[in-house]
Amino acid sequence: MKMALIGLGKMGANMARRLLRHGVEVVGHNRSQEIVQQLTKEEGLIPSENTLHAIQQLPSPRIVWLMLPCGAPTENMIQELIPLLDAGDIMIDGGNSNYHDSQRRGAMLAKHDIQYVDSGTSGGIWGLKNGYCLMVGGEKSAISEIEPILKALAPAEDRGWAHVGPIGSGHFTKMIHNGIEYGMMQALSEGLSLLKGKEEFNLDLGQITELWRHGSVVQSWLLDLTAEFLDKDQKLENIEPVVADSGEGRWTVSEAIDQGIPAPVLSLALHMRFASQDTPAYGNRLLAMMRNAFGGHAVQEKE
Repeated sequence: MKMALIGLGKMGANMARRLLRHGVEVVGHNRSQEIVQQLTKEEGLIPSENTLHAIQQLPSPRIVWLMLPCGAPTENMIQELIPLLDAGDIMIDGGNSNYHDSQRRGAMLAKHDIQYVDSGTSGGIWGLKNGYCLMVGGEKSAISEIEPILKALAPAEDRGWAHVGPIGSGHFTKMIHNGIEYGMMQALSEGLSLLKGKEEFNLDLGQITELWRHGSVVQSWLLDLTAEFLDKDQKLENIEPVVADSGEGRWTVSEAIDQGIPAPVLSLALHMRFASQDTPAYGNRLLAMMRNAFGGHAVQEKE
C-alpha cells in the first residue's frame, strides 16, 4: 500500500516511521525539508519537493493523510489539494480539527467526489513505540480502503482503532477524549499537591506514584508517566507553573453547554489551566510536566 503523509512534525514524523516499518510505502511532504531528508535516509521515506510532486507519486485511488495544525494550515492544504485529486481519492485529516470543520469539509469534498475521513489520533510522542489510538469517522467504503494503514498505526491489528461513525465523529470522539484527559490530569495534580503539602509526613511522591501503579484503582498510563518524572525530580523548581490548552478542552466545554449536559469537572479543569498563568502552584508544574511526558509539549523553564 502507498500513501502520502503531509505534515511531518513530532507526531507526523513518528507516524511515518511506524508506517514504513510496517511495510506501507509513504511519500512524505513537509514545509521544512530537513525532516523529509532525515526520514528518507533513516527509514526509506519517498521524498517530495512539494504537494503536487507528492500526489504525482501515488497510484489511484490516491490516499493522502494530513497531520497539520488545526485551523488555517489544514484548511489551506485541503484547498490546495482539491484540484490535484480525482474522484474516488481519499483525504484523511488526522490532526486535532474541530468536528464542525470536519463535517463542513466532508460535505465540500463530496461535491468533488473526494472521500473524506476524520481521524482523532492519540498517542503523542509514544505512538511510534506503542501504536496510536485512532478514532475514525467517515463512510464505510473509505474506511475499508485505508484499513491496512489504520492497522499499521494502531497498537495491534485488532485493537486501538475503530470506525466510530460518520464524518465528524472521529474528531468529536477525540475532542471528548481530550476533555476527559484534562480532568484526569487535574485530579492527579491536586491529589499530589495535597500529599506534598502535608510536610509533617515528608512523603516521597516518587515512591507513592510508583506504588499506585500496581493494583490501585487509579493506575493508568498518565500515572506511569507522572511516576517516571517524579522519580527524577519531585520539586520541579525549574519548571514554570504555566499550563497551555491546545483547544480541544475549550471545544468540549462548549459542547457541554450546547447539549445542556453538566460537565463541572471538565469545565473546571479547563479554567484551572487559564488560572495557571497567574498561580505559582506546585500542581501547575505537575500538569506542565504531564503534558510534556505524553505529548512532548514544551514546558517553560525558569531562567
